Amino acid sequence: MNFSDQEHFPPRRKTRPVKVGRLTIGGDAPIVVQSMTKTDTRDVEKTVEQIQQMEAAGCEIVRLAVPDLEAAKALAEIRKRCPDSVVVSDIHFQYKFALMALDAGIDKLRINPGNIGDAEKVREVVRRAQQQKVPIRIGVNAGSLERRLLEKYGYPTPEAMVESAEYHLRILEDLGFRDTVISLKSSNVKLTVAAYRLLAQRCDYPFHLGVTEAGTQFSGTVKSCVGMGILLAEGIGDTIRVSLATDPVEEVRVAYELLKSLELRSRGPVVIACPTCGRLEVDLFKIAQEIEQATSKIKTPLTVAVMGCAVNGPGEAREADLGVAAGRGNGMIYRQGKAIRRVAESEIVPALLEEIERFVADQASGLTEPAAAIPEPKEQLSSRLVTIS
Repeated sequence: MNFSDQEHFPPRRKTRPVKVGRLTIGGDAPIVVQSMTKTDTRDVEKTVEQIQQMEAAGCEIVRLAVPDLEAAKALAEIRKRCPDSVVVSDIHFQYKFALMALDAGIDKLRINPGNIGDAEKVREVVRRAQQQKVPIRIGVNAGSLERRLLEKYGYPTPEAMVESAEYHLRILEDLGFRDTVISLKSSNVKLTVAAYRLLAQRCDYPFHLGVTEAGTQFSGTVKSCVGMGILLAEGIGDTIRVSLATDPVEEVRVAYELLKSLELRSRGPVVIACPTCGRLEVDLFKIAQEIEQATSKIKTPLTVAVMGCAVNGPGEAREADLGVAAGRGNGMIYRQGKAIRRVAESEIVPALLEEIERFVADQASGLTEPAAAIPEPKEQLSSRLVTIS
């Protein structure tokens, strides 16, 4: 039995399914990857171009900021040029922009019903959303909590964030609206985790996960993966967005790597590479980077191990779908547990890419049998391991 087949994590939280365009958030649906365009929504050309780039990277839901009237007007043309995209409009304070977004044919609204106008304006937006079967995400952010909650609690707390979410939720429920997704975001990982955990005990609405304003690509990736990784491992979360101060394509890539690491989604290769040490005898950094870059557009799920010594290398390479254990200026290529060819260091990258291409083609045609194995040397590829007696 594989480790991944065993029950080592809590079951996924049971949530009601919410339809978003052709996708479903919650229920038994896979966790959905989202990101947000960073272009000026008023610039239709650049926004459409970025949507296409994000979707090529695997983004399943694209969110657009609608800060003013011109951005709201641009939605119809963006929708026309991206008819198959699942599009969310992010709107604050202006109920008319929400109505314009619905007129444009968007798939989901991100609003807080308590801040888009008086009761009649909220009712108008909700009625239209109900008629068009467009769901609403309530997005609570620790940085923009209502003043009354800050006065009550003194500062953003999990309880304050949950109370804010429940306030907006009651507005929708009182109007008979339940196609709702909720997010509780903070730039503080502990606050984010605690808020989601608390609300998870109190409702069955699906959750959109995120650590907001997480930071630059490096620090933001770490914070996002820690915060969302904790929750996902506990079975909490139905859709995610990694928030980074960089290209949204990178947000999508990080999101998938996070989901793949917890075996919650499979898309494209997982490249395993040893961190290297004094036993290293090949330029593994260069090899691993070239393999990762060359396989970045492959959509077929597979694991590729790029290993550089005799301690863990052969074992990791055998466990992967494809791998190389390198040392002493050459490398042994493995496929599905069998050593299939030995190549010089200069040929490791092209040889491994050739085998990856063959593996992907075989998967597509239903062939899974690895090539015939060759004998492995009794001494593994490095001669620098010695026994001290």
